[in-house]
Amino acid sequence: MANTNSAAAGVYQLENGYWGYRFILTVNGKKKSQKRVKDEFGKPFKTQKQAVKARSIALAQEQAKILLPQEKVIRKTVKEVYQEYCEKGRRGKAYTTIKKQDSLWNNHIAAKFGERYIDDITVAEIQDYLEELYYTENRAYSYTESFLKMFYLIFGQAYSRNYLQVDTYNKLCMNKDTKIHMPKLKTDEDIDIVFFNEQEIEKLDEYFKGSNAETAYMLGRYCGLRINECYGLKWGKIDLENGTIMIDRQMQYQEGLIKLVPLKTRNAKRKIYMCSRLKEYLTELKKRQKYMAKELKLQRQQNQTFIRDLNGEMVSSLELVNSLPNGKIQTVNSMKYHSRTLQAEYNIKFKYHYLRHTYGTNLATLNTPSHILCNQMGHSSSQVTQKYYVATSAKGINDLLNNLERV
Repeated sequence: MANTNSAAAGVYQLENGYWGYRFILTVNGKKKSQKRVKDEFGKPFKTQKQAVKARSIALAQEQAKILLPQEKVIRKTVKEVYQEYCEKGRRGKAYTTIKKQDSLWNNHIAAKFGERYIDDITVAEIQDYLEELYYTENRAYSYTESFLKMFYLIFGQAYSRNYLQVDTYNKLCMNKDTKIHMPKLKTDEDIDIVFFNEQEIEKLDEYFKGSNAETAYMLGRYCGLRINECYGLKWGKIDLENGTIMIDRQMQYQEGLIKLVPLKTRNAKRKIYMCSRLKEYLTELKKRQKYMAKELKLQRQQNQTFIRDLNGEMVSSLELVNSLPNGKIQTVNSMKYHSRTLQAEYNIKFKYHYLRHTYGTNLATLNTPSHILCNQMGHSSSQVTQKYYVATSAKGINDLLNNLERV
């Protein structure tokens, strides 16, 4: 809908009732146009007055830029920026991080933004894209957040190599009022910490006792290990005398091969303290394995698997805590059967990571100092640890009710 008010020239109303603006400037003989239907926060102009004001500000900013000496900025497409990052900017990144970044790029971002110039992309465009992923395509909140991190990474790479002016970068990534951000959380979105209650733990204790996954279960239950850390644990990293476990590597499949690789973050490398029950279990397990090493010597030699360790050397699977008595290796896939069985027979939705959640929630409920729990969990940020202190456990509710009675 055209506008006839001279004070509102360049402003027009959309079919949905919102407003937009446009203008054209001539710079060094070249015409530069700008057209917007949303403000720098990604919100629509609800009134004509808002659109007029926004147009006036945008026009003044563009005119001011003409008068200022221009920094030499090399124009690059998003594709070129990402390719340069892959070649020069992600040395030392974890294997899984690289695979995840490439998956997001190849399957989603490349088609939408790859051929666009990096300095042409606006906050509103990114916000629209994130909202489409989350609200329209119903992507998980955490999955959508991985796209946000990718955009921050790409814009940061562009700025560091002088492909973005400082004002543009600040608007996209730094200014708390304008920077790209996650869509508003859906009211029915479940991002709470998932953990097992006492009744479920009792059933799990009974189910895993004596099974080939008992050791992995015990390490998850009493140490809160990530599954890759659990299956990458070597006997040489367990100090039974002092009751500690050193976590310094993890098991991963890379290019179809089982490998022991570095942990994802520096904070993940840590010394974990064992409770007496786990210490007793591992002490007995080591005695049994020592006995089996003699009784099943030939079987174990035949069944052992050699995998590449951190230093590039090949090591026997017999050095791993999670190996079967006959010498066969256990891997991160060993829990899949148990997850299906527990769902079918006990109606328990079992994920190994929920043992980690349960460990963290229980220690938080028992008022373990947050910095200690952060260390034991191997979190890179204390903000992640704080989630366990707000998770609502049965014991926490009972403590609350008892405290309420004392008010």
